[in-house]
Amino acid sequence: MGGAAAEVEGDDSMVIAGGILPRYASGGEGKLRASVVVLEGEEKFCIVSCDVLMVERDIFDDACRRIERTYDIPFGNVLICATHTHHAPSTVRVHGYGREEEFCSRLLDAIVSAVGKAAGRLSEARLYFWLGEESSVGQNSRLLLGDGTIYWTGPRDDALRPTGPFDPELPVLWFRRDDETEALTFNHSTHNIGTRRPGVRSPGFYGLAAQELEEELGGTVLFLPGAFGSTHNLTLSADEMAYRIKRAVKEALSYAEPREVSQVASVKREIEYRVREFDEGREDEAVSYYCRKRLEDPEPVIEVFRRMRRELAPHQGETRRTWLQVLLVGDIAFVGVPGELFTKLGLLIKRRSPFRYTYIVGLANDYIGYIPDREAFGLGGYQVWTGFHSFVAEGTGEMIVEEAVRMLSELYEEVR
Repeated sequence: MGGAAAEVEGDDSMVIAGGILPRYASGGEGKLRASVVVLEGEEKFCIVSCDVLMVERDIFDDACRRIERTYDIPFGNVLICATHTHHAPSTVRVHGYGREEEFCSRLLDAIVSAVGKAAGRLSEARLYFWLGEESSVGQNSRLLLGDGTIYWTGPRDDALRPTGPFDPELPVLWFRRDDETEALTFNHSTHNIGTRRPGVRSPGFYGLAAQELEEELGGTVLFLPGAFGSTHNLTLSADEMAYRIKRAVKEALSYAEPREVSQVASVKREIEYRVREFDEGREDEAVSYYCRKRLEDPEPVIEVFRRMRRELAPHQGETRRTWLQVLLVGDIAFVGVPGELFTKLGLLIKRRSPFRYTYIVGLANDYIGYIPDREAFGLGGYQVWTGFHSFVAEGTGEMIVEEAVRMLSELYEEVR
Protein backbone atom coordinates (compact mmCIF):
# COMPACT_ATOMS: atom_id res chain seq x y z
CA MET A 1 0.00 0.00 0.00
CA GLY A 2 0.98 3.64 -0.25
CA GLY A 3 -0.28 6.98 1.03
CA ALA A 4 0.11 10.56 -0.20
CA ALA A 5 -1.61 13.94 -0.39
CA ALA A 6 -1.72 16.94 -2.73
CA GLU A 7 -2.77 20.48 -1.86
CA VAL A 8 -5.69 22.21 -3.58
CA GLU A 9 -4.96 25.93 -3.79
CA GLY A 10 -7.75 28.39 -3.10
CA ASP A 11 -7.72 32.19 -3.03
CA ASP A 12 -9.68 35.04 -1.49
CA SER A 13 -11.67 35.73 -4.68
CA MET A 14 -13.47 32.36 -4.46
CA VAL A 15 -16.91 32.02 -2.87
CA ILE A 16 -16.87 29.75 0.18
CA ALA A 17 -19.43 26.94 0.32
CA GLY A 18 -21.37 25.90 3.40
CA GLY A 19 -23.69 28.84 4.07
CA ILE A 20 -26.98 29.99 2.60
CA LEU A 21 -25.66 33.24 1.11
CA PRO A 22 -22.32 33.82 -0.65
CA ARG A 23 -19.35 34.61 1.59
CA TYR A 24 -15.60 34.96 1.17
CA ALA A 25 -12.52 34.08 3.18
CA SER A 26 -9.37 35.99 3.93
CA GLY A 27 -6.37 33.67 4.11
CA GLY A 28 -6.38 30.17 5.47
CA GLU A 29 -5.45 27.76 8.25
CA GLY A 30 -4.24 24.26 7.55
CA LYS A 31 -4.31 23.02 3.96
CA LEU A 32 -7.12 22.00 1.64
CA ARG A 33 -5.99 18.63 0.29
CA ALA A 34 -6.78 15.49 -1.60
CA SER A 35 -5.43 12.67 0.59
CA VAL A 36 -5.07 9.12 -0.73
CA VAL A 37 -4.48 5.53 0.29
CA VAL A 38 -3.73 3.07 -2.55
CA LEU A 39 -4.09 -0.64 -1.77
CA GLU A 40 -2.97 -3.59 -3.85
CA GLY A 41 -4.44 -7.09 -3.94
CA GLU A 42 -5.12 -8.94 -7.14
CA GLU A 43 -5.97 -5.45 -8.44
CA LYS A 44 -5.24 -1.95 -7.17
CA PHE A 45 -7.77 0.05 -5.16
CA CYS A 46 -7.78 3.55 -3.74
CA ILE A 47 -9.61 5.73 -1.22
CA VAL A 48 -9.49 9.51 -1.69
CA SER A 49 -10.58 12.12 0.87
CA CYS A 50 -11.05 15.71 -0.37
CA ASP A 51 -11.23 18.79 1.86
CA VAL A 52 -14.31 20.33 0.23
CA LEU A 53 -18.02 20.58 1.06
CA MET A 54 -19.22 18.02 -1.50
CA VAL A 55 -18.71 17.13 -5.17
CA GLU A 56 -21.06 15.88 -7.88
CA ARG A 57 -20.34 12.85 -10.00
CA ASP A 58 -19.25 14.67 -13.16
CA ILE A 59 -16.01 15.68 -11.40
CA PHE A 60 -15.58 12.44 -9.46
CA ASP A 61 -16.30 10.31 -12.54
CA ASP A 62 -13.72 12.29 -14.51
CA ALA A 63 -11.19 11.70 -11.73
CA CYS A 64 -11.91 7.97 -11.71
CA ARG A 65 -11.48 7.72 -15.47
CA ARG A 66 -8.17 9.57 -15.32
CA ILE A 67 -6.97 7.38 -12.44
CA GLU A 68 -7.93 4.24 -14.37
CA ARG A 69 -6.24 5.44 -17.53
CA THR A 70 -3.06 6.71 -15.89
CA TYR A 71 -2.46 4.36 -12.96
CA ASP A 72 -4.31 1.17 -13.93
CA ILE A 73 -6.71 1.33 -10.98
CA PRO A 74 -10.15 0.19 -12.22
CA PHE A 75 -12.95 2.79 -12.13
CA GLY A 76 -14.99 0.55 -9.83
CA ASN A 77 -12.12 0.26 -7.34
CA VAL A 78 -11.90 4.00 -6.65
CA LEU A 79 -13.83 5.54 -3.74
CA ILE A 80 -13.65 9.35 -3.53
CA CYS A 81 -15.36 11.35 -0.80
CA ALA A 82 -15.60 14.92 0.45
CA THR A 83 -14.90 15.75 4.10
CA HIS A 84 -17.75 18.32 4.15
CA THR A 85 -15.67 21.22 5.40
CA HIS A 86 -17.82 24.36 5.33
CA HIS A 87 -14.74 26.51 4.83
CA ALA A 88 -13.47 25.72 1.31
CA PRO A 89 -14.25 27.25 -2.10
CA SER A 90 -17.50 25.97 -3.59
CA THR A 91 -17.46 22.77 -5.64
CA VAL A 92 -21.25 22.53 -5.99
CA ARG A 93 -24.23 24.67 -6.92
CA VAL A 94 -26.21 24.96 -3.73
CA HIS A 95 -28.28 27.60 -1.93
CA GLY A 96 -27.35 31.09 -3.14
CA TYR A 97 -24.17 30.45 -5.17
CA GLY A 98 -22.61 28.24 -7.81
CA ARG A 99 -19.37 26.33 -7.94
CA GLU A 100 -15.91 27.79 -8.52
CA GLU A 101 -14.89 26.08 -11.75
CA GLU A 102 -11.20 26.94 -11.44
CA PHE A 103 -11.08 25.44 -7.95
CA CYS A 104 -12.92 22.35 -9.23
CA SER A 105 -10.26 21.96 -11.93
CA ARG A 106 -7.52 22.26 -9.30
CA LEU A 107 -9.30 19.68 -7.13
CA LEU A 108 -9.47 17.23 -10.03
CA ASP A 109 -5.74 17.67 -10.74
CA ALA A 110 -4.89 17.26 -7.04
CA ILE A 111 -6.86 14.01 -6.78
CA VAL A 112 -5.06 12.47 -9.74
CA SER A 113 -1.68 13.79 -8.57
CA ALA A 114 -2.11 12.41 -5.04
CA VAL A 115 -3.13 9.00 -6.39
CA GLY A 116 0.00 8.99 -8.54
CA LYS A 117 2.20 9.80 -5.56
CA ALA A 118 0.57 7.12 -3.43
CA ALA A 119 0.81 4.52 -6.22
CA GLY A 120 4.50 5.34 -6.48
CA ARG A 121 4.94 4.38 -2.82
CA LEU A 122 3.34 0.95 -3.12
CA SER A 123 5.11 -1.65 -1.01
CA GLU A 124 4.18 -4.11 1.71
CA ALA A 125 2.70 -2.66 4.89
CA ARG A 126 0.91 -4.07 7.92
CA LEU A 127 -2.64 -3.06 8.87
CA TYR A 128 -3.50 -2.35 12.51
CA PHE A 129 -7.12 -1.70 13.45
CA TRP A 130 -9.17 -0.59 16.41
CA LEU A 131 -12.75 0.55 16.79
CA GLY A 132 -12.46 3.68 18.89
CA GLU A 133 -15.11 6.07 20.16
CA GLU A 134 -15.68 9.81 20.50
CA SER A 135 -19.07 10.54 22.01
CA SER A 136 -18.72 14.25 22.85
CA VAL A 137 -17.91 15.73 19.43
CA GLY A 138 -21.39 16.11 17.96
CA GLN A 139 -24.94 15.19 18.83
CA ASN A 140 -28.24 14.66 17.08
CA SER A 141 -28.92 18.27 16.15
CA ARG A 142 -32.48 17.89 14.86
CA LEU A 143 -33.96 18.96 18.18
CA LEU A 144 -37.71 19.14 18.63
CA LEU A 145 -38.56 22.70 19.64
CA GLY A 146 -41.45 23.93 21.73
CA ASP A 147 -43.45 25.11 18.70
CA GLY A 148 -43.22 21.70 17.03
CA THR A 149 -40.51 22.68 14.51
CA ILE A 150 -37.06 21.09 14.16
CA TYR A 151 -33.98 23.08 15.16
CA TRP A 152 -31.67 24.34 12.43
CA THR A 153 -30.11 27.63 13.56
CA GLY A 154 -30.93 30.54 15.82
CA PRO A 155 -32.08 30.33 19.46
CA ARG A 156 -32.94 26.91 20.87
CA ASP A 157 -33.82 27.70 24.48
CA ASP A 158 -37.16 25.92 23.95
CA ALA A 159 -35.55 22.66 22.78
CA LEU A 160 -37.32 19.57 24.13
CA ARG A 161 -35.40 16.53 22.92
CA PRO A 162 -33.30 15.08 20.07
CA THR A 163 -35.30 13.32 17.36
CA GLY A 164 -32.76 10.67 16.41
CA PRO A 165 -29.57 8.87 17.41
CA PHE A 166 -25.90 9.87 17.47
CA ASP A 167 -23.15 7.46 16.35
CA PRO A 168 -19.95 7.78 18.43
CA GLU A 169 -17.96 5.04 16.65
CA LEU A 170 -14.51 6.04 15.44
CA PRO A 171 -12.79 3.21 13.53
CA VAL A 172 -9.06 3.67 12.87
CA LEU A 173 -7.08 1.83 10.18
CA TRP A 174 -3.32 2.25 10.68
CA PHE A 175 -0.96 1.14 7.92
CA ARG A 176 2.63 0.68 9.11
CA ARG A 177 5.83 -0.15 7.29
CA ASP A 178 9.05 -0.89 9.21
CA ASP A 179 7.35 0.38 12.39
CA GLU A 180 6.63 3.73 10.76
CA THR A 181 3.25 5.13 9.73
CA GLU A 182 2.58 5.03 6.01
CA ALA A 183 -1.08 6.06 6.27
CA LEU A 184 -3.96 6.25 8.72
CA THR A 185 -7.69 6.63 8.16
CA PHE A 186 -10.35 7.45 10.71
CA ASN A 187 -14.12 7.74 10.36
CA HIS A 188 -16.61 9.77 12.42
CA SER A 189 -20.11 11.16 11.97
CA THR A 190 -20.56 14.88 12.64
CA HIS A 191 -20.85 17.91 10.33
CA ASN A 192 -17.35 19.27 9.67
CA ILE A 193 -18.03 22.86 10.71
CA GLY A 194 -15.57 24.94 12.72
CA THR A 195 -12.33 26.87 12.32
CA ARG A 196 -9.81 28.13 14.84
CA ARG A 197 -9.76 31.60 13.28
CA PRO A 198 -12.88 33.27 11.86
CA GLY A 199 -13.33 33.93 8.16
CA VAL A 200 -10.56 31.71 6.78
CA ARG A 201 -10.31 28.81 4.35
CA SER A 202 -9.85 25.64 6.37
CA PRO A 203 -10.25 21.86 6.19
CA GLY A 204 -12.46 22.21 9.27
CA PHE A 205 -11.81 20.69 12.66
CA TYR A 206 -11.60 17.13 11.30
CA GLY A 207 -9.07 18.17 8.66
CA LEU A 208 -7.05 20.15 11.18
CA ALA A 209 -6.99 17.11 13.46
CA ALA A 210 -5.87 14.90 10.56
CA GLN A 211 -3.03 17.21 9.56
CA GLU A 212 -1.82 17.61 13.14
CA LEU A 213 -1.90 13.83 13.64
CA GLU A 214 0.17 13.57 10.49
CA GLU A 215 2.79 15.90 11.99
CA GLU A 216 2.94 13.74 15.10
CA LEU A 217 2.77 10.28 13.54
CA GLY A 218 4.16 10.74 10.04
CA GLY A 219 2.61 9.27 6.92
CA THR A 220 -0.67 10.47 5.42
CA VAL A 221 -3.83 10.82 7.54
CA LEU A 222 -7.30 10.70 5.96
CA PHE A 223 -10.62 11.64 7.52
CA LEU A 224 -13.64 9.77 6.12
CA PRO A 225 -17.06 11.27 7.03
CA GLY A 226 -19.76 8.90 8.26
CA ALA A 227 -23.56 9.14 8.31
CA PHE A 228 -23.63 12.70 9.63
CA GLY A 229 -26.72 14.22 7.99
CA SER A 230 -28.58 14.63 11.28
CA THR A 231 -25.58 15.38 13.50
CA HIS A 232 -23.80 18.66 14.32
CA ASN A 233 -21.66 20.09 17.07
CA LEU A 234 -23.71 22.63 19.02
CA THR A 235 -21.41 23.56 21.91
CA LEU A 236 -17.66 23.07 21.36
CA SER A 237 -15.00 25.27 19.77
CA ALA A 238 -13.08 24.00 16.75
CA ASP A 239 -9.91 23.85 18.82
CA GLU A 240 -11.58 21.65 21.42
CA MET A 241 -13.15 19.38 18.80
CA ALA A 242 -9.82 18.91 17.01
CA TYR A 243 -8.17 18.10 20.35
CA ARG A 244 -10.83 15.53 21.30
CA ILE A 245 -10.72 13.85 17.89
CA LYS A 246 -6.92 13.58 18.04
CA ARG A 247 -7.11 12.18 21.56
CA ALA A 248 -9.66 9.55 20.50
CA VAL A 249 -7.59 8.51 17.48
CA LYS A 250 -4.42 8.19 19.56
CA GLU A 251 -6.28 6.20 22.21
CA ALA A 252 -7.47 3.83 19.46
CA LEU A 253 -3.89 3.48 18.23
CA SER A 254 -2.77 2.45 21.71
CA TYR A 255 -5.11 -0.57 21.46
CA ALA A 256 -4.76 -1.25 17.73
CA GLU A 257 -4.08 -4.86 16.79
CA PRO A 258 -2.62 -6.28 13.58
CA ARG A 259 -5.17 -7.64 11.13
CA GLU A 260 -4.69 -9.89 8.15
CA VAL A 261 -5.78 -8.42 4.84
CA SER A 262 -6.53 -11.59 2.91
CA GLN A 263 -8.59 -9.74 0.35
CA VAL A 264 -9.40 -6.28 -0.95
CA ALA A 265 -12.57 -6.05 -3.02
CA SER A 266 -14.95 -3.43 -4.35
CA VAL A 267 -18.45 -3.26 -5.81
CA LYS A 268 -19.56 0.07 -7.30
CA ARG A 269 -23.10 0.05 -8.64
CA GLU A 270 -25.34 2.63 -10.29
CA ILE A 271 -28.72 3.00 -8.62
CA GLU A 272 -31.78 5.03 -9.57
CA TYR A 273 -33.54 7.57 -7.38
CA ARG A 274 -36.26 10.16 -7.97
CA VAL A 275 -36.46 13.89 -7.43
CA ARG A 276 -39.26 14.55 -4.95
CA GLU A 277 -42.61 16.13 -5.74
CA PHE A 278 -43.54 18.97 -3.42
CA ASP A 279 -46.27 21.44 -2.54
CA GLU A 280 -44.94 24.98 -3.01
CA GLY A 281 -47.38 26.55 -0.56
CA ARG A 282 -46.56 24.17 2.27
CA GLU A 283 -42.82 24.43 1.61
CA ASP A 284 -42.88 28.22 1.62
CA GLU A 285 -44.95 28.33 4.79
CA ALA A 286 -42.55 26.02 6.66
CA VAL A 287 -39.41 27.92 5.61
CA SER A 288 -40.92 31.36 6.18
CA TYR A 289 -42.34 30.53 9.60
CA TYR A 290 -39.05 29.16 10.94
CA CYS A 291 -36.82 31.87 9.46
CA ARG A 292 -39.01 34.75 10.60
CA LYS A 293 -39.14 33.37 14.11
CA ARG A 294 -35.50 32.30 14.56
CA LEU A 295 -33.33 34.40 12.21
CA GLU A 296 -32.36 38.07 12.61
CA ASP A 297 -32.51 38.78 8.85
CA PRO A 298 -34.90 36.17 7.44
CA GLU A 299 -36.03 37.55 4.07
CA PRO A 300 -32.83 36.94 2.03
CA VAL A 301 -32.74 33.34 3.29
CA ILE A 302 -36.42 32.78 2.49
CA GLU A 303 -35.84 34.10 -1.03
CA VAL A 304 -32.90 31.71 -1.60
CA PHE A 305 -35.18 28.75 -0.84
CA ARG A 306 -37.88 30.14 -3.13
CA ARG A 307 -35.41 30.44 -6.02
CA MET A 308 -34.17 26.88 -5.50
CA ARG A 309 -37.71 25.50 -5.51
CA ARG A 310 -38.56 27.43 -8.69
CA GLU A 311 -35.63 25.80 -10.45
CA LEU A 312 -36.41 22.35 -9.09
CA ALA A 313 -40.13 22.48 -9.86
CA PRO A 314 -39.83 21.34 -13.53
CA HIS A 315 -37.78 18.31 -12.41
CA GLN A 316 -40.30 16.86 -9.94
CA GLY A 317 -40.58 13.09 -10.28
CA GLU A 318 -37.49 12.91 -12.52
CA THR A 319 -35.44 9.72 -12.37
CA ARG A 320 -31.70 10.15 -11.88
CA ARG A 321 -28.74 7.83 -11.37
CA THR A 322 -25.97 7.83 -8.81
CA TRP A 323 -23.32 5.54 -7.29
CA LEU A 324 -23.38 3.22 -4.29
CA GLN A 325 -20.17 1.41 -3.38
CA VAL A 326 -18.89 -1.22 -0.98
CA LEU A 327 -15.13 -1.45 -0.46
CA LEU A 328 -13.74 -4.30 1.61
CA VAL A 329 -10.31 -4.16 3.26
CA GLY A 330 -9.73 -7.55 4.87
CA ASP A 331 -12.88 -7.97 6.97
CA ILE A 332 -13.57 -4.21 7.28
CA ALA A 333 -16.29 -2.92 4.96
CA PHE A 334 -16.84 0.69 3.88
CA VAL A 335 -20.16 1.68 2.31
CA GLY A 336 -19.82 4.75 0.09
CA VAL A 337 -23.09 6.72 0.07
CA PRO A 338 -23.52 9.74 -2.27
CA GLY A 339 -24.95 12.28 0.15
CA GLU A 340 -25.55 13.38 3.73
CA LEU A 341 -27.08 10.19 5.09
CA PHE A 342 -29.05 10.49 8.32
CA THR A 343 -27.45 8.65 11.23
CA LYS A 344 -30.47 6.42 11.79
CA LEU A 345 -30.06 4.98 8.29
CA GLY A 346 -26.31 4.53 8.69
CA LEU A 347 -26.85 2.56 11.88
CA LEU A 348 -29.36 0.32 10.07
CA ILE A 349 -26.75 -0.54 7.44
CA LYS A 350 -24.16 -1.29 10.12
CA ARG A 351 -26.50 -3.52 12.11
CA ARG A 352 -27.73 -5.46 9.09
CA SER A 353 -24.33 -5.93 7.45
CA PRO A 354 -22.88 -9.46 7.44
CA PHE A 355 -19.47 -7.90 8.14
CA ARG A 356 -18.78 -7.26 11.83
CA TYR A 357 -16.89 -4.08 11.03
CA THR A 358 -18.97 -1.93 8.64
CA TYR A 359 -18.72 1.84 8.32
CA ILE A 360 -20.43 4.49 6.23
CA VAL A 361 -18.47 6.91 4.05
CA GLY A 362 -20.73 9.84 3.28
CA LEU A 363 -20.51 12.14 0.24
CA ALA A 364 -18.86 9.34 -1.74
CA ASN A 365 -18.61 9.41 -5.56
CA ASP A 366 -21.46 11.94 -6.00
CA TYR A 367 -23.72 14.38 -4.16
CA ILE A 368 -27.50 13.94 -4.05
CA GLY A 369 -28.14 16.13 -1.00
CA TYR A 370 -29.46 15.17 2.40
CA ILE A 371 -30.77 11.60 2.60
CA PRO A 372 -33.33 11.55 5.45
CA ASP A 373 -35.35 8.66 6.83
CA ARG A 374 -39.14 8.61 6.47
CA GLU A 375 -39.76 9.75 10.03
CA ALA A 376 -37.57 12.81 9.45
CA PHE A 377 -39.63 13.79 6.40
CA GLY A 378 -42.69 13.82 8.63
CA LEU A 379 -40.98 15.98 11.26
CA GLY A 380 -39.78 18.58 8.75
CA GLY A 381 -36.88 20.97 9.29
CA TYR A 382 -34.06 22.45 7.20
CA GLN A 383 -32.65 19.08 6.13
CA VAL A 384 -35.93 18.21 4.40
CA TRP A 385 -36.88 21.66 3.10
CA THR A 386 -36.75 21.31 -0.68
CA GLY A 387 -33.71 22.85 -2.37
CA PHE A 388 -30.44 21.92 -4.05
CA HIS A 389 -29.36 20.62 -0.62
CA SER A 390 -32.42 18.34 -0.25
CA PHE A 391 -34.33 17.04 -3.23
CA VAL A 392 -34.54 13.23 -3.13
CA ALA A 393 -37.97 11.62 -2.85
CA GLU A 394 -39.20 10.27 0.47
CA GLY A 395 -38.10 6.65 0.82
CA THR A 396 -34.75 7.16 -0.97
CA GLY A 397 -32.90 6.60 2.29
CA GLU A 398 -34.62 3.31 3.00
CA MET A 399 -33.99 2.22 -0.62
CA ILE A 400 -30.27 2.95 -0.18
CA VAL A 401 -30.21 0.92 3.04
CA GLU A 402 -31.76 -2.09 1.27
CA GLU A 403 -29.40 -1.84 -1.71
CA ALA A 404 -26.34 -1.39 0.50
CA VAL A 405 -27.24 -4.44 2.59
CA ARG A 406 -27.79 -6.41 -0.62
CA MET A 407 -24.36 -5.40 -1.94
CA LEU A 408 -22.70 -6.22 1.38
CA SER A 409 -24.36 -9.63 1.44
CA GLU A 410 -23.34 -10.38 -2.15
CA LEU A 411 -19.75 -9.42 -1.41
CA TYR A 412 -19.77 -11.47 1.78
CA GLU A 413 -20.85 -14.58 -0.14
CA GLU A 414 -18.25 -13.91 -2.81
CA VAL A 415 -15.27 -13.54 -0.49
CA ARG A 416 -16.34 -16.14 2.08
